[in-house]
Amino acid sequence: MTHGVLTKTWIEGLLHRIRLTASAWASGHGWWAKALYELVVFGAKQAWACLFGALMLALMAGTHLFYPSDAPLARYDFLVLAALSIQALLLATKMETWPEARVILLYHVVGTVMEVFKTHVGSWQYPEPSVLRIGGVPLFSGFMYASVGSFIARSWRLLSLEFDGYPQRSHTLILALLIYANFFTHHWILDLRWMLFAATAGLFWRTRVHFRVADTRRSMPLLLSFGLIALFIWMAENVGTWSRAWRYPSQMAQWHVVGLGKFGSWYLLMIISFVLVTWVHPPQSRAEMRRRERVRELVKA
Repeated sequence: MTHGVLTKTWIEGLLHRIRLTASAWASGHGWWAKALYELVVFGAKQAWACLFGALMLALMAGTHLFYPSDAPLARYDFLVLAALSIQALLLATKMETWPEARVILLYHVVGTVMEVFKTHVGSWQYPEPSVLRIGGVPLFSGFMYASVGSFIARSWRLLSLEFDGYPQRSHTLILALLIYANFFTHHWILDLRWMLFAATAGLFWRTRVHFRVADTRRSMPLLLSFGLIALFIWMAENVGTWSRAWRYPSQMAQWHVVGLGKFGSWYLLMIISFVLVTWVHPPQSRAEMRRRERVRELVKA
């Protein structure tokens, strides 16, 4: 057994023991305790899923406050090396699988290409010097996109996601490609984002995502879950711009909260990330999962 498997097994064992203890406590204290327990478990799973993104935000904020201005290694270059270390650690401890890492790498490339273009046209800037960069884009920027893909992939496994009414993946791929293209083409032709919002609503209107919280399965409209994820990304973006990891032109003289208009951009970008992850974790319907469970039970019998 490798060190990574041992580490993962130890962490999962510890979390399982904590959950059993908390579950026993909740069972003996009424409905309010069960509700509180479920809320805490859901929050803990989400926090664990966003480990990559949370560490990146902590690094951006920490280096903004404490990184020496005269350090021989530029702050942005330090963030690149730190991000690579985090990614290597997730793979070494089996917290992230190689197929997931390949999709996340693809999103990293997709994000970096867009960053190079957007900084070239002046949509935002990276105000500090660095060596590890492509044009005006330090290489750590791609890891911010990768952290979104990592969160979705890890949530998929931690919450045992299942779907009702999920559209054909070929249709979602076309939508993702159109969204990505619009981030470039809207600089020269009409911005089609409202049509893309409408297409997203039409495609996923009937889709519900089912997820396991503790011992209970819950569900919500997939469009709502997209919105909640985009909201948290927008909040994280405010930390990023405050820490001068990057800034919009209006923030160069003095920082201010990122406008809510960027929430829509993150909503669309998050859909690209979600669609990419579905090529590693194909969406399974609840009925299909139940059929597979029955087949496994019959084989065991």
